[in-house]
Amino acid sequence: MDFIAAFEKAIISFLPIVIAITLHEAAHGYAAMKLGDMTAYAQGRVTFNPLKHIDLFGTILIPVVLFISQAPFLIGYAKPVPVNASRLHKPRSGMAIVAAAGPGMNLIIFILSAICLKLLLVFGQNPDGFPSTLLVSMMFMNLFIGLFNLLPILPLDGGRIIASVLPRKWGQIFAKHEPYGMFIVFGLVLLLPWALKINPIGYMLIHTSQMLASVLFSLLGIS
Repeated sequence: MDFIAAFEKAIISFLPIVIAITLHEAAHGYAAMKLGDMTAYAQGRVTFNPLKHIDLFGTILIPVVLFISQAPFLIGYAKPVPVNASRLHKPRSGMAIVAAAGPGMNLIIFILSAICLKLLLVFGQNPDGFPSTLLVSMMFMNLFIGLFNLLPILPLDGGRIIASVLPRKWGQIFAKHEPYGMFIVFGLVLLLPWALKINPIGYMLIHTSQMLASVLFSLLGIS
């Protein structure tokens, strides 16, 4: 593989994940700010600057290791945006909205990337060329990140939404697993595939992403 091809492959692999997690976290901070909590804004986290959101382990090391090991998909995360629920105008419903804002941003980027891809194809761009391939990668990475974060496990966004919409008593019971949440996530993503020789979470996320992308492609007339 020549240098240009290797460079393009690295851009296609890493740029979408940086954009996906940066805008995901910025959306959390923006939603919190609009709902009354200025904590993220005060710490400079309501920004599209990826340097403000990068986590050495989650944003750099994990994707690089997965890339080098030729994993079927890349995943990563940024530093969580700080949110003080007590400062939100309506703490419980506000937390649900703040949590949903991240995956919602990923959905928006997915749709915009598909529209841009359609425009490129209309104007005669090669569907296998670098710009088109980058947009397809952008689509799937944002779908993957958004769906992954909707898994019903704290501290992921899906877990936060569930904890916020459940009756208070049940929400408090559900929230008790949060200290072990990341261990559960890493077990599902890393240890379970190693033990079973299959990756059920990755399979589910990839195939759900493909299904949603197929629906949008059909709507936009992309073959």
